[in-house]
Amino acid sequence: MEKQKAKASDEEEMEFKDCEGEEEKEEKIDISDEIERSKVGIMRALVEREDPSAKDVDDLMIRRFLRARDLDIEKASAMFLKYLSWKRTFVPKGFISEFEISAQLAHNKLCMQGLDKQGRPIVVAFGGRHKPTKGNLEEVKRFVVYGLEKICARMPKGQEKFVAIGDLEGWGYSNSDIRAYVASLSILQV
Repeated sequence: MEKQKAKASDEEEMEFKDCEGEEEKEEKIDISDEIERSKVGIMRALVEREDPSAKDVDDLMIRRFLRARDLDIEKASAMFLKYLSWKRTFVPKGFISEFEISAQLAHNKLCMQGLDKQGRPIVVAFGGRHKPTKGNLEEVKRFVVYGLEKICARMPKGQEKFVAIGDLEGWGYSNSDIRAYVASLSILQV
C-alpha cells in the first residue's frame, strides 16, 4: 500500500516538474520574440534612414537578415542595405520577365508542386534538363533569381522556408556546368 502511495506521489511530482519545464520554455520563446521584435523596429528605423525604399519591405524580411547575423543590428543592416543595392541594379524593373529568361524556361528545369504538410512551398529541380550555358551566365543568374522570387511569392504569410527536391535522373557530365553552379551560389550569398 505504501509503495503504491509513493509511486503515485512520484508520478505527480514528475508531472508537475514537466509542466514547470514547459512554462519556462514558453517564457524563453516569448522573451526571444520580444527581443527580435524590438531589434526589427530598431533595424527598420536605421535602414529606412539610409535607404527610403526599405519602407516597402515587411518585418519578416528584416527579421531574416537579423537572424542571419545572430541578431547583430549593425551587421544585419549592412547586409540588408547591400542586398537592396544589389536588387536595384540586378532587377531594375522590380521583377524579371519571362522573356529575359526564355531559353532557361524552355528546358522546364523547375516545377512548383504545392505545399508540404507544414505549409512550405515545394519546388522540384530537374538536373538532367539543364543544358550548359555557352557564355550566357547572366541569364542563368536571372533564372535563379526568378525562381527564388516565384517560390517566395507562393509562401503563406509567416512562412520562411521552402522545400527543394533535386531530381538527378539523367544528370551527368554532359549536364555539369560548374560556372553556372558557382554563379547561382554567388547570388545566394549576396
